[in-house]
Amino acid sequence: MRSSSEPSREPSAPDATAAPSARAARRPAELGDAAASGARDIGGRRVLTLERALRIGLIVLAVGGAPAMMLAPEGLPRLRTVELELSSVERENAGMRREVEVLRARVRKLREDPATVERLARDELGLVRETEIVFQFSK
Repeated sequence: MRSSSEPSREPSAPDATAAPSARAARRPAELGDAAASGARDIGGRRVLTLERALRIGLIVLAVGGAPAMMLAPEGLPRLRTVELELSSVERENAGMRREVEVLRARVRKLREDPATVERLARDELGLVRETEIVFQFSK
């Protein structure tokens, strides 16, 4: 029999009071290479974890889906059509802006210049002053 002063030679169980970081540091070594690579061994076979499978699925979806969406009728062809329409509308807007400036200049002349108003009344409306005599000639 052993005395109480003699150290025990039996392997002790891992201390439950050990720091969590110490247990976490031992974990990859205990589980081996499988845990570090994202897979686990079940019955001698290597099985991908859900996280790794989702990553692979997303990559496959991106590689296959991006070109399919770009070449679809709603993708790049539609973008080109909209860009052409945009440039056409911008040209039309520029023409309208020029026309608005011409009309504003005409309004300014009509408000500020009485000679312009008189010329417009004679030419377009056929008006004459009371002191003028109108002669009409047949053609």
